[in-house]
Amino acid sequence: MKIHGKLIIIGGAVDKGSFTERDLDQNAPNNLNFFEEGILKRIIKESKYKEQSRIEVITTASSIPREIGPEYVKAFSHLKATNVGVLYIEKREQASEPEVIERIKNADIVMFTGGDQLRLTSILGGTEMHTIILNKYKNEDFIYAGTSAGAAAASTNMIYQGSSSEALLKGEVKITSGLALIDDVIIDTHFVKRGRIGRLFQAVVSNPKILGIGLGEDTGLLITNGKQMEAIGSGLVILVDGREIKDTNLTEVALGQPISINHLVTHVMSNHDTFDLDTFKMKIHSSQYV
Repeated sequence: MKIHGKLIIIGGAVDKGSFTERDLDQNAPNNLNFFEEGILKRIIKESKYKEQSRIEVITTASSIPREIGPEYVKAFSHLKATNVGVLYIEKREQASEPEVIERIKNADIVMFTGGDQLRLTSILGGTEMHTIILNKYKNEDFIYAGTSAGAAAASTNMIYQGSSSEALLKGEVKITSGLALIDDVIIDTHFVKRGRIGRLFQAVVSNPKILGIGLGEDTGLLITNGKQMEAIGSGLVILVDGREIKDTNLTEVALGQPISINHLVTHVMSNHDTFDLDTFKMKIHSSQYV
């Protein structure tokens, strides 16, 4: 099935504040600075009506939603996008309120902030609002944009917990269901800065069909047609491909013991590089061999 919408997932460094984002940073205006002239501008450019697009910022994942929401409005306004609202949805029943449903139906862009992805999925998963977002993404010229938790929750399978230092000990990475905008991938954020490569390794070795996507800060992926991925921003995207794994001890070791993996393939993407989820082929934008 052809996907008509666009998915923009971003590695973070915007707002933090949960067990998954322990280094809570209250200085939201500074955290948004990197965002404005790069990735945020790209979101507007890719949208149906550009600066006139209706944007709804959804702060459900954040522990400081009343601080974060207005900062996104300011950031979008800086780029001359002023048709912006904030939805403060903190309980499941709020996601089915008539005003919320009407606003989501009229949105051209939904922007999910960072925080705790488990909070995001447990509040919104399976609600009428979630269903409308999925339908709009599949059938309309619509953008789902998410940073940090909002990015991690976009896939069908979602990492919600696991320390970086112990990520390659069996059972240390916790996975549950996400919002299911994209299948056969699993997404991790703040990837390079927090050394989360081991979390993706364990997620991928447990089901090598799934492509691991690690998003660095100030970095994202623009995904069109549900298949074509373009790296955007100033940092790195790490892809972990487990289809050629030759051996592992995953099922033989006890919980808490180290995992061995033989022949795990990785790719590193930077700005404008592309990757096709159908062919698993990567194209480097400024290749030295062209």
